[in-house]
Amino acid sequence: QVQLVESGGGLVQPGGSLILSCAVSRVRFNINAMGWYRQAPGSQREVVAVITSGGTANYSDSVKGRFTISRDNAKNTVYLQMNNLKPEDTAVYYCNIKYGFGGQLDGWGQGTQVTVSS
Repeated sequence: QVQLVESGGGLVQPGGSLILSCAVSRVRFNINAMGWYRQAPGSQREVVAVITSGGTANYSDSVKGRFTISRDNAKNTVYLQMNNLKPEDTAVYYCNIKYGFGGQLDGWGQGTQVTVSS
């Protein structure tokens, strides 16, 4: 089974920074895209950032200019550098991959908690 393991979450004050990482293993198909989603308490899961196999990154408007997504193909790992964190960024962050022919398959990590609070 494909495995995605996130790390790097924690408690940070507003304006602080965190970097999340997600290591993907046991995937035997091409990965079309890797991304980060988040879910705040009582809210729907929403996309934060996605990076394609070609290295093109897209961000939600709420994080543009503050977050940077990157991937290391050699390590099969995707990162999310989060700067100038705001309380509204508080959520469980989930790593996601779309893989297989046409990217039809979804893989999800277990989630890592990010809490932005004074």
